[in-house]
Amino acid sequence: MLGCGTMGHSIALNAAWAGLSVKMQGISDADLEQGWTNMLKKLEVMLDNGILSDSEAGQIQGNIKMTTSVEEAVQGATFVIEAVPENIQLKIELFKRLGVICGPDVILASNTSGLSPTEIASETAHPERTVVTHFWNPAHLIPLVEVVRGEKTGDEAVERSFQLLKQMKKKPIEVKKEVPGFVGNRLQYALFREAQYLLEEGIASKEDIDDAVTYGIGRRLPVSGPLMTADMGGLDVFSAISDYLFQHLSNAEGSLPTLKNLVAKKKLGDKTGEGYYDWNGDFSREYNQKREAELIRFLKKDLGI
Repeated sequence: MLGCGTMGHSIALNAAWAGLSVKMQGISDADLEQGWTNMLKKLEVMLDNGILSDSEAGQIQGNIKMTTSVEEAVQGATFVIEAVPENIQLKIELFKRLGVICGPDVILASNTSGLSPTEIASETAHPERTVVTHFWNPAHLIPLVEVVRGEKTGDEAVERSFQLLKQMKKKPIEVKKEVPGFVGNRLQYALFREAQYLLEEGIASKEDIDDAVTYGIGRRLPVSGPLMTADMGGLDVFSAISDYLFQHLSNAEGSLPTLKNLVAKKKLGDKTGEGYYDWNGDFSREYNQKREAELIRFLKKDLGI
């Protein structure tokens, strides 16, 4: 596991939970210490919610070794996942380096959320073994992982990615052709664009727009995705509504003014204390705990706990 930040330490936890031996790499001892601390906090929440026993938490910790050396992290590995910052040149250079220091049978996977797997593999010696495995945050709680092919990604890289991810009790999907945003983010941002438009036009308040999703379509989505929902509702109905409604939906090609203004004022949401909402201490704690509790509820259901 190359990287121990927001995604890296969470993916390492997930792999160690599956009984795999993991080497987690960070750029410094302080970086590793922060990643380890964040992982322990997640383990504590999982213990408190009955997902893990004390012995299982101990085994997870024992399955993870830490290092600041990329060479040491990949030594003896059969599958390498990187979760370094989303900088395409950084990833190109890293995968070029990995192509030299890793044997030709080692799968090289990037956790990028949108960068091109073809471009990431453009300078590596074995592009056929390079693939994207896009985990969703928080990686230890969200089942979905998008396995994305680049132009030269081989079938073996995809097949071995699926094998590993299923061992980690994830729900992998195959993105057969690389496209900006892959599958999940394209769906997520189509919804976000329309939400921005509804707010911008004064059609509803931010609270009511969010509630329309949380208490409406969000209640169906855990069971049926958009295509299955259409099947269940009747394709004739959905086709007729599409013919009428699509012409009225937002086709904005970028962020709308309210979002641009918030960003310009450094009001970036939870991480700065203000965004669309006022993220004071109590509000932030309440909603972060609420979301985590709901994700844990679904995870326990998935695991049959």
